[in-house]
Amino acid sequence: MKTFFDLIQDVQKPGLCHRCGGCVTFCSAVNYGALDLDTDGKPRYSEIEKCIECGLCHAICPEVDELESETRERLGWTAPMGRIIETTVARSGDAAVRRNATDGGVVTGLLLHLLERGRIDGAIVTRQSGPFQRRPFLATSSEEIKEAAGFFFDASHGMKNFSDQYLTYSSIEEFDPMMKKGLKRVALVGTPCQIKSVRRMQTLGLVPSESIKFCLGLFCSGNFLFGDNERRILSENGGFEWNEVRKINIKDDLMVHLQNGEVRHISMEELQSIRRFACSFCPDYSSEFADISFGGIGAEEGWTTVITRSTLGRAVFADARSAGAIEEFSVNDDPGFASRALAMVRTSSAGKRRSAQQNRRKLGKKGVRVKG
Repeated sequence: MKTFFDLIQDVQKPGLCHRCGGCVTFCSAVNYGALDLDTDGKPRYSEIEKCIECGLCHAICPEVDELESETRERLGWTAPMGRIIETTVARSGDAAVRRNATDGGVVTGLLLHLLERGRIDGAIVTRQSGPFQRRPFLATSSEEIKEAAGFFFDASHGMKNFSDQYLTYSSIEEFDPMMKKGLKRVALVGTPCQIKSVRRMQTLGLVPSESIKFCLGLFCSGNFLFGDNERRILSENGGFEWNEVRKINIKDDLMVHLQNGEVRHISMEELQSIRRFACSFCPDYSSEFADISFGGIGAEEGWTTVITRSTLGRAVFADARSAGAIEEFSVNDDPGFASRALAMVRTSSAGKRRSAQQNRRKLGKKGVRVKG
């Protein structure tokens, strides 16, 4: 049976760890805390003597395909990019939410609807803790959910407090406070690797994964580093100074919104040098194991592309839409909007999978293989 020691050899040493927090979350919740995260978010032994070598941390790692077939079968996954029930383009029905949102505010609008309807007790999200720094957070009120919306550059913190990593999304390390508060109905907003880790926990029936009732997945081109050198590269490529920046967003490219209303665009190719190394080996762009997937690609500015993947996700989205919490792009304005959005997601998904497979082959046999 493989253990966390094998994860170090097979995943961490080749640079394939996505830092989703799955292995630490399970161990902290069930196994007395043999593992924890270091200051950079990398899993490590906290007290190796506490490890009972059960192998479950290894099994739920998104870089290991041990439970891949069982998880796919349970979720009804189909090639090439997971189950797709419906694709649409939408935005929050609340103008105040849209003003603070990265795209159309659909995720925030949906979470608010679920909380106000009494369908969830909280949501695992992130909130900004610095100019380029977000921290995982268990939101249990409408105000806290709204606080987590969007990403805005805050020049008041000063350059010395910039994080080296732009933690764009939530971490499932927030399972621990969820359990301590006794919450049994929680929504998780996460990246593909985070969603996959939770789904594998659910496949095994591990506590506390049964408390995650909704998995809301985000389209993911990768996680990016924002150290001194990376910020210099971006400002030179985009032709701006960081004290001019109001917010940043990623759609088809990196969009840098300036205080004067201008938007500077930096291509995804130019971002490769600042992307986390492990992201080059991830084949999942569209959060294929989520109940609903979201992202800006394929949607006009101020709107979000939405893919419902499970019957639960479809029901939740339909309920929010009928209540006015979510509004869809008008088919009368453009009958082909949904088809074009899905086509763009498929293209990005295929490109990321192809790139991951090529990079994995170059890496050799140090890591684990990408499944087709």
